[in-house]
Amino acid sequence: MKIAVVGTGYVGLVTGTCLADSGSDVTCLDIDEKKVSSLKEGNIPIYEPGLEELVERNARVGRLRFTTDTNEAVAAAEIVFLAVGTPPTASGAADLTAIWSVVSSIAPHLAEDVIVITKSTVPVGTAAKIEHQLSEATGRVCHVASNPEFLKEGAAIEDFQRPDRVVVGVRTPEVAEKLRRLYSPFLRTERPFLVMSPESAEMTKYVANSLLATKISFINEVANLCERMEANVDDVRRGIGHDSRIGFSFLFPGVGYGGSCFPKDVQALSAMARDRSSELTILHAVHEANLAQKQVLGKKIADYFDGNLEGRRIALWGLAFKPRTDDIRDAPSLELLDALLAARAKIRVFDPEAMQNVQAKYGSALEYASSPLDAVTNADALAIVTEWGDFRRPDFKALKAAMASHVIFDGRNLFDSAEMLSNGFLYHSIGRSVVDGRLKEAGSG
Repeated sequence: MKIAVVGTGYVGLVTGTCLADSGSDVTCLDIDEKKVSSLKEGNIPIYEPGLEELVERNARVGRLRFTTDTNEAVAAAEIVFLAVGTPPTASGAADLTAIWSVVSSIAPHLAEDVIVITKSTVPVGTAAKIEHQLSEATGRVCHVASNPEFLKEGAAIEDFQRPDRVVVGVRTPEVAEKLRRLYSPFLRTERPFLVMSPESAEMTKYVANSLLATKISFINEVANLCERMEANVDDVRRGIGHDSRIGFSFLFPGVGYGGSCFPKDVQALSAMARDRSSELTILHAVHEANLAQKQVLGKKIADYFDGNLEGRRIALWGLAFKPRTDDIRDAPSLELLDALLAARAKIRVFDPEAMQNVQAKYGSALEYASSPLDAVTNADALAIVTEWGDFRRPDFKALKAAMASHVIFDGRNLFDSAEMLSNGFLYHSIGRSVVDGRLKEAGSG
């Protein structure tokens, strides 16, 4: 099939590359000439494991191309994916400026039987509005479908090639069948191909992300309560996770969620509900709980130093909002950095992939380490914000020798509390009680 993908951001680039790798002829379109030129040279603007190799291979054999020419990308396409950004507005609603701009630009170039698909996360009813706009512009009925993505940054290739499910929102059986053929290489393990209306597909994306965000905020609030009740959140998590109705996914306490999806999708679904006089009070609470959770680690550090952080050397491990990505959008690390800088602490940071993005934002306000051990040299405290595998098994003797003061604030509960104390560290984590330098016996497992 001949495919056009409009937008070479995270979703567009992964979608186009994976479809090309399955045998389709794919042209990726973007208005950013510098980005397109860079992609043609094999330079990938994002960090995603496995993506660079797939782009190089499919571009080399001619199945994957990049262009700024709308007619070149769209005129011969059987399917056009729209994968442009829909960032939040001040009210939390999705900003569809880029979507409407793309719809206007592609309309004159579309083939008669083309299927236009929204891959971007868009409010319910957007597909219908695109269909109406295209029909007015072309003078004919245009097929518009919704095909939400469920890609996890850091595992996007695996998620696309081996999906839990493929959701398509369509108006006709013929469009559904064409999309089934397109996705058939990825459904060989009997994963479901779910056909519904475009409105239901659009809603599915928001509800999925919002429910996952709800689980995260819930366990974070439980963890905070556990600390005050001398309970251990790890035990509580095990106690509820074995219930098949609950499960363990997204029940790991930490310093809040970030990234490009959960924060904006929770707010967008809330905004959609408000627009229809149907307040989603749970989602408002989820959002507020997450904002508060991002402050937890900073408060722990400030309390330990009696509110005086000026001149203290604080090391940070982890800047990306999650491991296996360089994405710092809405990352909890940014909240902590801002709080520490406001308190005039001296901060030295390390992240395997996100250093360049953080340096572009903070410049010389931070020190940038070459390794985890380099970051903690002469540090008064270490804060762990992202659960990279690089941080899970440090040399504790070397770590202790490098630090000026042996206190760790672990925002991701990477280590066993008793082991940390036996290694000579004062260890503060999320949802576990530490009193007088000894792990509380109650609930310690």
